[in-house]
Amino acid sequence: MAQGKGFGFGLGKIKELQEAFQKAQQVQEGAKQLQDELEQMSIEGHSSDGSVTVVMSGNQEPRSVTIQPTALEKGAEELSTLVTEAMKDAYSKSTDTMRQKMEELTSGLNLPGL
Repeated sequence: MAQGKGFGFGLGKIKELQEAFQKAQQVQEGAKQLQDELEQMSIEGHSSDGSVTVVMSGNQEPRSVTIQPTALEKGAEELSTLVTEAMKDAYSKSTDTMRQKMEELTSGLNLPGL
């Protein structure tokens, strides 16, 4: 009677699987720390003329908006534009920071697709 080949899992495959689980655990632990770190950050965005400042967390949670009196004098439509500019700037900086931190977290782990 011929011997079966089993499931095709040799010792090498088991070791690879263990390494993959360890990497996943490292990423999970690092992601939790990163989430906490991003939550504590305050990232500022500014309008083109600097009269409006928006502060967001590293997780893109809005924290505050500061509007200089000169911006109020420009009227509702211009003020809306300035607030939008500041929000976009803060959001862009926040997502760039998050992306950079994620790259730091996953660098050296040799994860496919990252």
